[in-house]
Amino acid sequence: MTIISLESESAELITRREAVLRVTALLGGVALVGGSSLLTGCASDAPNAAAKSATFSTADVAFLDEVAETILPETKTPGAKAAKVGAFMALMVTDSYSLSDQKIFRDGMRALDQASQKANRASFTAATPQQRLALLQSLDQEQKTHSDARDAAHREARRTGAAEPDTPAHYFRMMKELSLLGYFTSEIGCTKAQRYVEAPGRFDPCLPYTAGEPAEASHA
Repeated sequence: MTIISLESESAELITRREAVLRVTALLGGVALVGGSSLLTGCASDAPNAAAKSATFSTADVAFLDEVAETILPETKTPGAKAAKVGAFMALMVTDSYSLSDQKIFRDGMRALDQASQKANRASFTAATPQQRLALLQSLDQEQKTHSDARDAAHREARRTGAAEPDTPAHYFRMMKELSLLGYFTSEIGCTKAQRYVEAPGRFDPCLPYTAGEPAEASHA
């Protein structure tokens, strides 16, 4: 699969797999949930044999689309749902996450929906856009606190030479990272939300930038 629709398979455009590798590096590389397993999964055509238990229904993918759309909504450019980020998230979890991280992600989907039921008396997909946004903002703050504490514990363990704690990542960090990764490696993310030049003619290390302009998409 390539970012841009091809008339010929031999056309030399950046592939989705290479785009994932590049954007993963920009978002922190192995610091991403899934880490080296995610990068390995992208570098190989063989699926991760140790991580094939998760299955996502059509309803699950629709749920993930709504989560991603709340994070990256449609504005003057198409949002995450138009880029089919929900399906991307499901595929990446199934093919690249460890079994333990898959469980955290799937349990997190249920926890998110239960939080919506508690806060709004409605499932996440039935909640209003404002209710969804408020809930995800709260969860983002929660995951930030969790991740900061987790990172601090790892730094302290490395400083003292102790065994690093096996603290799992927060499920919403997984969802947020995959939403960004899926969107900005999609055709829509590259060509609509960013400025994509199919065949740049020269290298410009510094370009004038006006606030509000789309960023330049990475290129092969």
